[in-house]
Amino acid sequence: MATDAPSTLRVQLVEQPRLQKLKEMFLSKFGTAPEFYVRAPGRVNLIGEHIDYCGYAVLPMAIEQDILIAVKPVKSQVVQLANTNSSYLDFSTNVNNIQINKTKPQWHNYFLCGLKGIQEHFGLNNPTGMNCLLDGTIPPSSGLSSSSALVCCAGLVTLKANGKTLSKVELAEICTKSERYIGTEGGGMDQSISFLAEEGTAKLIEFSPLRATDVKLPSGAAFVIAHSCVEMNKAATSHYNIRVMECRLATKLLAKSKGLDWKNMLRLHDVQTGLGVSLAEMLTVVEAALHPEPYSTEEISKCLGISLEELRSQLLSQNTQDVSTFKLYQRAKHVYSEAARVLEFKKICNEAPADAIQLLGELMNQSHISCREMYECSCPELDRLVDICLQFGAIGSRLTGAGWGGCTVSMVPTDKLNTFMKNVKKAYYQTDVQRLALENNNSLFATKPGSGALVFVEA
Repeated sequence: MATDAPSTLRVQLVEQPRLQKLKEMFLSKFGTAPEFYVRAPGRVNLIGEHIDYCGYAVLPMAIEQDILIAVKPVKSQVVQLANTNSSYLDFSTNVNNIQINKTKPQWHNYFLCGLKGIQEHFGLNNPTGMNCLLDGTIPPSSGLSSSSALVCCAGLVTLKANGKTLSKVELAEICTKSERYIGTEGGGMDQSISFLAEEGTAKLIEFSPLRATDVKLPSGAAFVIAHSCVEMNKAATSHYNIRVMECRLATKLLAKSKGLDWKNMLRLHDVQTGLGVSLAEMLTVVEAALHPEPYSTEEISKCLGISLEELRSQLLSQNTQDVSTFKLYQRAKHVYSEAARVLEFKKICNEAPADAIQLLGELMNQSHISCREMYECSCPELDRLVDICLQFGAIGSRLTGAGWGGCTVSMVPTDKLNTFMKNVKKAYYQTDVQRLALENNNSLFATKPGSGALVFVEA
């Protein structure tokens, strides 16, 4: 249940090779054994891209790839962070002086987000110091939520080390807010599924209030994740925040055109609620109220009756204040149509008609087209990979995660899975030396719904 705290499992380390290896590396690094271990999974979003920060439900599932941290609380007020991957440098800081650098989103800053979130929630004046060793199996900057899994893992580590408890929902909400310390205006899907996931089921995740509902996926299909081999760190670029701002500005203009209290509305969902109409009707409202040509900041200011300075300081994020034009019509159309696709996807899963796989595939394909054309968050490699997946037997294929790189998710009939994997490897990865090197690093895999964040202690 969502009201529960994350589970603590007592395990025999000899039966858990990865934990055993992490313990040995920890002993070698810090000279003592860890006291506990925390795991937070990555996720794949099946449908519902770029709509969580607009207030709309999404449909992800946790994957087996995860972040695992071995922890030993210490008497000093220092946090020492190390990583099993030597390309990530060691880091240490005083727990009472957390500085998060937004300009360089290095791995340790995501840990500090989770730490700071718990620290601030409880008003901890002297939180305990910790030695931590991290091991990650989620490909970085792949759109499978490696950064949010690290934030969630760090939040749970800090909670446990300081002897505090919170429900999964509270943890998800705190970690969503605290990831914004790194400058990304995210919506909460990644953190929510990391805590609320359960093995064997995808989840419809709704916001305000946060809740998760089981979605049983069709048994005759597998979901396959394929990495485009283009990395995109959403905190290191402004692409992501520009889209968040475009949705925010579209919200303001739509609300004002309909005589709503636009100053207090931030999300496109707020406009729909304010008008009390359906998602289909919202698409008609967008057609009538917004024009397809990009809006200049001057035009937006004029429409809202505010100065350019007020627009920049009150409505835009720090890394979007120099942007001069915004596409509002296209972004709003994507959000309202994608929100409807999520609800339709869940309905088909629940009703399980004979042609469910075909219907779900069509929704995934429509989602990718909208992400590519209306939201412009795809890239040539993702489009090529989607085409290859559809060519070799996927019923539906789309980008997943923020986009501009990262992964695709495809729905493939289980009886075609083996030939599908072979053909995609050949067509996408084995034609390119760089991709071939990454492909050997598990860039193409079938996945099942996994479990959420857990604490392990040695039995």
